[in-house]
Parts: sequence; structure tokens; C-alpha cells
Amino acid sequence: MKSKSNITSHDIARAAGVSQATVSRVLRGLGNVNGDTKAKVLSAAKALNYRPNAIASAMRTSRIGVIGVVVARLSNPLYTEFLRALHETLGGKNLRVVVWDTDGGGEVAAIDAIQQSLVDGVIFTAATHKSPVLDEAIKAGSALVLINRTVDGLACDQVSSDNTVGAQRVAEYFLHHERRRIGFITGSQEASTIRDRERGFLEVLERANSPIEPSLMRRVTFSHQSGRDAMRSLLELADPPDAVFCTNDLLALGALDAAVDLGCSIPEQCWVVGFDDVEMASWSTLSLTTVRQPTAALVEDGVRLLLARLDDPEIEPREIIHPVELMIRNSTGRQRIKSS
Repeated sequence: MKSKSNITSHDIARAAGVSQATVSRVLRGLGNVNGDTKAKVLSAAKALNYRPNAIASAMRTSRIGVIGVVVARLSNPLYTEFLRALHETLGGKNLRVVVWDTDGGGEVAAIDAIQQSLVDGVIFTAATHKSPVLDEAIKAGSALVLINRTVDGLACDQVSSDNTVGAQRVAEYFLHHERRRIGFITGSQEASTIRDRERGFLEVLERANSPIEPSLMRRVTFSHQSGRDAMRSLLELADPPDAVFCTNDLLALGALDAAVDLGCSIPEQCWVVGFDDVEMASWSTLSLTTVRQPTAALVEDGVRLLLARLDDPEIEPREIIHPVELMIRNSTGRQRIKSS
């Protein structure tokens, strides 16, 4: 009797009653197999406890079936949501994932793996023009794609949300409801997401002759505590804001906690709006008004572009920008903009 480790695609083909070529197409994730046949092959592979030989696959395709994912600030729930979506999407294509957290000491390991060609391609979720890992991937000629954050002038595939428009909608929303003193909590402009959100938000307010007062703006690090501290300092002003925009949900959740600390009633005394729409933003105890970016769609497009580049490294780099949506919840009293 064959050991489980010696099961081959020919064995699966015999068990499923199809050709070995069909089995090969299914196991490689190619799309030119009908659903019933694919289900039959996968069922046979599962019954036989088939495990692909990674070394043989690498010799045959020049790939090892591993994708590197570079993240930062896993304390931000947005990046855990990106990771979950990436694991699901890549796992569904029989690809393994290795994750490097550049804020958690993973930068050296990522650079070593790229230099030694231990991954087929690299997905970045938090890149900036100063990222050493990104610089190394470019030097090594790695297949790569940027998701969420982008880098201007970089000739690679990039997938993002329309951060500028999303922030513009927040500013318009505040103005429509005649918010009198608008506060702004933001972070480092090295991140493209923050630069674009700031630009969109501030430009709308300036065009409406309602620019942010310097005393009502806070630039902080990206953490729940810094959002909390920034909001506390705003609410302790002699004339505090009646609406605050935070350029990500992590800062906004900290801002909500500061309001609770100081007995400031949300939304009666002050509105709070975030950006990203992480899962907890919709929890009934938080109910944060925020701008939703489509995490699953960003990941699906990013993976699709990366796999296409692995198949054809010479294709022109592509940029995809997804639309966003303002999700109105209790932190702004569920007050909507009335259609004219």
C-alpha cells in the first residue's frame, strides 16, 4: 500500500476518473475546469490525503508556492483584517503565506528571505517610500504588489481605496450639519493613506472658508492611547470641538474612550468619525461613524495582480483605486445628509 507521502496526481486521477492533466489544472488553481470536475478532483485528493511535493513543484514551475506579506502595526485591527483576508485568498489558491511584521523585528527576516528567493512574490500592506524591505524587493526584482498604501512614482502594481474622496465626504458631512468647531486627529504623513485623507478633508473645509484652527489639530502616533490622549486634550479646551475627524479607526476608538473618561456625551456634545471601518467599528457598544474601505476587494485585486505578474513579469504595472462609503452610525447620531 502506498504511503500518504507517495500519493501522486496520477493516483488522484484514477480515483476521480479524470485525466492527470485535469488533476494538474485543478491543483494549480487554473480556471479552465468545470465546477463538478473540480469538486470531484478535490474530493479524491482529500480522501487520499494528498500532500503536494513542494520541491518537485518548484523544479517544475520555478516557484515554491510561498507569498511573503509585509505588515506593520498589528496593534491596528485594520492590518489583522488584511492578514485574515490574505490567508483566505492565498490559501484558496494553494499558496502558503509567510508574514513579516516590520514593527515587530521582522524586517531582517523579510530582507533575508527576499535576497535568498525564499518567496515567489511579496505583498505590502503598509509600505512607504522609506521602507527598507520594499527597497530590497525592488533591488532583487521580486514580483510585488502594494495594497492599501501606495508609493508615488514606483513602477509596480498598486491597489488602494479612494482616501481623498472618503475624507472629502467627512468634511462635507460636518459642514452639512453645521458643525461649529471641527477637530482633527491625524498621524504621520509618510503614509499615503494619511496624506490623501488630510488633503481631501482640509481642502473641502478651506473652500468653505472653515479651515481647521491650529489649536484643534493633533498629529500623533498611530495607537489607541495616542488617540485617547489627543481627544482628551481637545475636550479639555475652553471651547472644545463639536466634531472630530480621526484619520483612522484606531485613533477614533481612542477618541471615544477619552469622551467616556471625561463624561462628554457622544454624539450630543461632540461627533466622532474615523476611517477604515474595522470590524469593531460596527459593534453596537461603539457604533462608530467611519469611512469604509473594501478590504476584501483590495486583497482580491492585489493577489490577482501579483499572480498575473508571476505569470508574465513584463506586463505594465497597474493601479486600481476602489470607491469608499461613509458608514453613518451612533457616534454622529445617525444623522444623514438629506437628498435634495
